[in-house]
Amino acid sequence: MIELIAHNLAPIMFASLIVFLLLGYPVAFSLAANGLIFFVIGVELAPYSQSITLDWPLLGLTIGRILDVMRNDTLLAIPFFTLMGIVLEKTGMAEDLLDTAGQLFGPIRGGLAYAVILVGALLAATTGVVAASVIAMGLISMPIMLRYGYDRALASGVITASGTLAQIIPPSLVLIVLADQLGVSVGPMYAGAVLPGLMVVGIFCLYIFAVTIVRPSYAPALPVEARTLGSGFASLFAALLVSASAGVLAWWLLQDQIARGAGIWGAAIAATIAYVVALTDKHLKSEYLSHLAQQVIIVLIPPLALIFLVLGTIFLGIATATEGGAMGATGALLMAWFKGRLPYRVLSEALDGATRLACFVMFILIGSRVFSLTFYGVNGHIWVEELMSGIPGGVWGFLIAVNALVFVLGCFIDFFEIAFIVIPLLAPVAQKLGIDLVWFGIIIGMNMQTSFLTPPFGFALFYMRSVAPNGPWIDKPTGRTIAGVTTAQIYRGGIAFIILQVIMVAVVVAFPWLSIGEGEVKIDTDKIEINLPSLD
Repeated sequence: MIELIAHNLAPIMFASLIVFLLLGYPVAFSLAANGLIFFVIGVELAPYSQSITLDWPLLGLTIGRILDVMRNDTLLAIPFFTLMGIVLEKTGMAEDLLDTAGQLFGPIRGGLAYAVILVGALLAATTGVVAASVIAMGLISMPIMLRYGYDRALASGVITASGTLAQIIPPSLVLIVLADQLGVSVGPMYAGAVLPGLMVVGIFCLYIFAVTIVRPSYAPALPVEARTLGSGFASLFAALLVSASAGVLAWWLLQDQIARGAGIWGAAIAATIAYVVALTDKHLKSEYLSHLAQQVIIVLIPPLALIFLVLGTIFLGIATATEGGAMGATGALLMAWFKGRLPYRVLSEALDGATRLACFVMFILIGSRVFSLTFYGVNGHIWVEELMSGIPGGVWGFLIAVNALVFVLGCFIDFFEIAFIVIPLLAPVAQKLGIDLVWFGIIIGMNMQTSFLTPPFGFALFYMRSVAPNGPWIDKPTGRTIAGVTTAQIYRGGIAFIILQVIMVAVVVAFPWLSIGEGEVKIDTDKIEINLPSLD
């Protein structure tokens, strides 16, 4: 019996960790406790199994492994991007974005839903934090959507799904963590996630368009009296601005590295010039531009400029993710300061939130190092490799099994837990099978985006529940009593978007070039010539 336990200590250890997590114990402490408990058990069982290589002196390596975590510069990007996102959310700039986008798209059916998706993408590209995006859009957009007759399930689904875009659109925090766990650079991970992220935005918009055709009453247009910022030339100007931005981005995606650099810096310079002009040119406040046109320029241009500045420098290799995050945080603070929206209270709350998340990630990393030391000591990595390598279908079978595993785990545990526990075990197997780790990381990132919507523990659903009215409420602008949103409606609203995200995961799996280009250059080894110098 003892020999049987010793031989199967790795799966027992993994199952024990899952039980700890399901019981509700904190992730960091569950990892560290399991690691220490099974280290003691492993040392005692080592004489009964040749596969266990644990010994007491090995425990001393834990200090060095923890110090390696503290010296990891890449992880500094997490508090920087978190600070940038919290500043934009706390200072009301996210609210300005939603209001302007809602007015821009309001005249068409489903316009508010399109606005939420667009702003969700912009917030994702400036915050990288799902909670901030969902809560901000839920507080601002949900009352407006209910006021004008949107279907409750559709409104809930659009807001929660758009908030999860922060998982896959750079500067996503989960992509930073995945890059660290997979041992790849953050820059290529960010660059590879751009096109899949935009495709997710596109498929969300296509779904809303289909809903407006099949069920027009589910997503009506804003009534004329609700379009308070003007129309006409403003809408045309705004549409041209958005179209031009999309064209520049599409052109950038299709060009070589030099063209990419020109595209990014050209767009950044143009956006900066437009913003300066918007603030200084008195003619913008004349009759030639409506209030909406002014809002489009003043509200949309600064976040776009910040996005291009931060991500552009990372993609071009001018700055690391950490340096880009520092620029983003500085840019957000300066934008808030110029707008007069940076009181001490907001700054204090932003710093507090960034510090909390950084400590949360750091403690999980420390716990994962303790856990992995023991898990590798009982040859757990070999057990995982044999388990995954034995799946029929080779690479495709492995990818299908991994995605199914991550999808199921996402229903019960947080994406950070998946990233720190499961990915380090799967990465060596993926590398042995010849899978590009950037592509693998983006696939997993998109899958974990779905975990925010899957019951029973979809965190985006919880965030939505915390801000959506759960009972009748009086709408102050109209004076009407409007029914609240039930939990069942919130859960039902996420189903369609879960299906859409699963489809996108399948697309990225089927077409690797979407995230890693056309592949590596093929070299004909038969034509390679090696000339050695003469011995004379």
